[in-house]
Amino acid sequence: MIQKSDKMIKESEVKIKVVLDENQVPQDIEWIATDTENEELRKSKAMIMAMWDKQEETTLRMDLWTTEMTIDDMKKFYHQCFTSMADSFERATSEDGMADAIRDFADFFGEKLGILPSSGRFDK
Repeated sequence: MIQKSDKMIKESEVKIKVVLDENQVPQDIEWIATDTENEELRKSKAMIMAMWDKQEETTLRMDLWTTEMTIDDMKKFYHQCFTSMADSFERATSEDGMADAIRDFADFFGEKLGILPSSGRFDK
């Protein structure tokens, strides 16, 4: 448990299970979290996990995807990650302008890959 002063802070746990083939390629990704309504293993085709290492002041990353993940799904996945990163960055820093720049990039990315309909903003 994490303790702050003498008061207990809520603890939550996320478990990730990855099944690899003989070449260490992910074949199956499942996860479960203690704070979800449905406490059953959930299937996933891909994951991007990033953590800030406090001591080293660097980002630790784990990017995994299964052989079932299609290229079209990967494009959508990255677009949604960029959009989500903009929202998180804005909440964490109150840097509205930079968060909007990340959203603009996500829109550009989505339009150029055909995930989003053309707005005309990025035509050249």
